[in-house]
Parts: sequence; C-alpha cells; structure tokens
Amino acid sequence: MTELKVKKLPKATHEGTLTIGEKEIPCAVLEDGSRILLQTAVFKAFDRPQRGNARLINVPPFLDAQNLQPFMDEEVREKIKLIDFTSKSGKKMAGYSADILPKICKIYLDARAANVLKSSQLPLARASEILLLGLANIGIIALVDEATGYQYERERDELQKILKAYIAAELLPWQRQFPDIFYKEIFRLNGWDFTVKGIKQRPSVIGKWTNTLIYEQLPPGVLTELKKKTPKSAAGNYSANFHQSLTPDLGQVHLQNQLASVITLFQISDNWQNFMAQFNKLMSRRLGQQELNFEAIPKPKELPKPKASFDTHLKGLLAVPPPKKEEILETKKEGE
Repeated sequence: MTELKVKKLPKATHEGTLTIGEKEIPCAVLEDGSRILLQTAVFKAFDRPQRGNARLINVPPFLDAQNLQPFMDEEVREKIKLIDFTSKSGKKMAGYSADILPKICKIYLDARAANVLKSSQLPLARASEILLLGLANIGIIALVDEATGYQYERERDELQKILKAYIAAELLPWQRQFPDIFYKEIFRLNGWDFTVKGIKQRPSVIGKWTNTLIYEQLPPGVLTELKKKTPKSAAGNYSANFHQSLTPDLGQVHLQNQLASVITLFQISDNWQNFMAQFNKLMSRRLGQQELNFEAIPKPKELPKPKASFDTHLKGLLAVPPPKKEEILETKKEGE
C-alpha cells in the first residue's frame, strides 16, 4: 500500500504586528519570502466578524458578495487564495498574501463609486479609505518587512549577493589595473612634479583619494569587504592590491569603467579644485548623492622640486637672444 505524502507547509521565519492607524494587524514572512497577513487579520482590518463559509468557491467571505464580483480581476482572484503555513512555534496558521489589502480596499471604493454597495457595506468602504490613507506613502511589503524585522535580513541577503558577484573567492594574480595617466593627472592637477623622485615621495593622501574616487563608487559594502579580504604584512600594511580580490567578469569591469570616467574628468579639469567640482556634480546627477567633501582630506605638503639638470641649464642659455651688432661694436670700442 502506497503511503500518501503529506505536503510540508512553509514556515514563518519572521512574525510581527503591522500598525495602520489605530489597527494592529498580525503578519509574517515565510521562508520563501512570502509576506503574509493572517486570515483573522484581514477581517480585523475591516472590522468584520469572521464567518466560516463563503458563498462562492475560492472567494473569501469578505469578497463573496455578488455586487463585488464585477470589480475583481484575475490578479485579485489569484491573490485571495488562502495560504497555509506554520508559525515559528510550529502552530498551523492560515493567511493571505499581504498585497491583497490595498486591492480589497480598491474593490470596495470602486463599488461605492459605482453606487452598487448596500447600506451594510458602506462602513467597509469607509474602512477602505482609512486603510489606503495609512498605506499611501509606503508599500504594504515594506510595512510587513519593518514590522517583522525581515528588512534587516533582506538587506543582508542583498548585500551578500552583491559581494558574491564582486568579490573573488581567491586572491587573483596581480595585473595592472591603474594606468600611469591616473597618477600623472593627479600630479598635474596638484602642481606636483611627475618625476622619479616625485613619484617615490607620492603623498599617502593619494591612497585615500583612490578609495574615494574609485572603490567607494562600487556598490556599498564592496570596499569594506575588500579591506577584510586583502592580506596584510606583519607590519600591518596591505600586501596585495584591493583590485586583486575583485571578480574579473564584474568587479574589475566596474573598476575600469569608474577609472575611465575619473580620468576623463581629470583631463578636462584645470586644477584639483576644478576637478572636485566636476566630480561632485557628476556623482550628484548619477547617484543623487550629497556632494563629497574633499576639503576634509588634508592637502599634502608641496613635493620638493627636483634640482635643475644640465639640459635645463642648456635650454636656459639657448633661450637668451644673441647680442645686437651695435652692442658688439660698442663693446670693442670700450675694450680698445
């Protein structure tokens, strides 16, 4: 004899109470991410007593009146199916998809606008107005997430997806990512000499600027993860480059796109202050961010100018115009 398999019910991972105006509505988030309003909660939202049997198949009692049927579309009929699940404590429960609430409200308000509601249904239309006002500026999904605490787990899950896409599992072999022009333009904009000696004395602030201009423009959390993942020496210094931990198919591609954008701004700027204004404007338009405060980053001291070479002296001498013929004759007379 074949045993019948009992379908396993989804379990609630988060539970809470949704407050809309003066109404408190029990809700939950299931392990598959479904947001649920408890069956009793929907009746409570409309101040209706719960009755067991509906007059229409697969239609809950709060929507089974004949005069409401013309205002229900296929999406609503799908959403109003009862969902069985178990609570965190293991108790069997039942509820409806959370986004059914505003749809129910719309059905009653549309029916009232069409003047087909019975007098006994008018309080339900008024309750629908109150509920919609409470939901006007924020979606029902966000409200359930906040009430149950699921929003924090959702954010963590999304962050993990981003980090998985951007951060490589292992440190990749070193490959040149930052071209010389990136540093050459930084030196030009700050009036520093791009010489061997000058490069060796490169101010540490350039590292901070690189984080701000490049790595912080990757998705939030990526730079933090790069700092955690990049190994350090015994002295506490990073022994590898951040970009070696970026995935080649997405992380490094985004890095190169950001580098190209910044280098372009470098090249059309006259000085560092001019570049900062251009960069702030671009970021404000692209991401809606507040302007970045580069003034908070200390300006490094001027790098020492290299001593003039023989070529420099020669160029200076060649730049002196030859004496005029009259000056030569005058000099001869004075020497005679």
